[in-house]
Amino acid sequence: MRGVLGRLRKLACKPAATISKGLLILPFLLLPASAEPVRILAFGDSLTQGYGLPQNQGLVPVLESWLRERGADVTVVNAGVSGDTTTGGLNRLDWSLTDDIDAVIVALGGNDLLRGTDFNTVEANLDQIVTTIEAKGLPVMLVGYKATTNYGPEYKAAFDEVYPRLAARHDVIFFPYVFSGMSQAVATGTVTQDALLQPDGIHPNATGVRLNVDAMGPSVLDLYEAAKAD
Repeated sequence: MRGVLGRLRKLACKPAATISKGLLILPFLLLPASAEPVRILAFGDSLTQGYGLPQNQGLVPVLESWLRERGADVTVVNAGVSGDTTTGGLNRLDWSLTDDIDAVIVALGGNDLLRGTDFNTVEANLDQIVTTIEAKGLPVMLVGYKATTNYGPEYKAAFDEVYPRLAARHDVIFFPYVFSGMSQAVATGTVTQDALLQPDGIHPNATGVRLNVDAMGPSVLDLYEAAKAD
């Protein structure tokens, strides 16, 4: 449909002398166009960007393949920026939301955690990010982060409440924990956390990414269906 509308806009701008020719082809322009893939913007930090991994092993290409294997006609757009915070994400959101985007995954907050950013700031930034996306009529999936105890149990408890509270406030699709797949695997006792991380001890390796995508994938399929329904 976007292609059809573009051709109609071009026709409307033609000189009057050519309108009669345009009218002759107008019925053909109004025939249904072949469906275009749903474009999902993956808006996040280095975990989204695929830091430290070959291009085809990062979260975005692995997720896109996972979705396509399950019949989704989808393109996942990598809008991950290494080192980005919720403040940085808010600052670059407008130019990231191009007109061809149909849905958005918001996965920010890890670097705020590493810096000990006040959880109220994180919540305010994420709230504005989700509000801006929703104002464009796009479905949203919010990916949660969980704090370590580095800054004390009170900070951890307050930070961990931010994501579910925002998801409930905006009634968006919610995936509670970005490392959920890895955590589930470690909980079984069959693999250690170190075996799923890169040498920096922060970013998942290729195996960790695949586990996280397996856990996250069904929620993204829900996002995909929501985008198709709009």
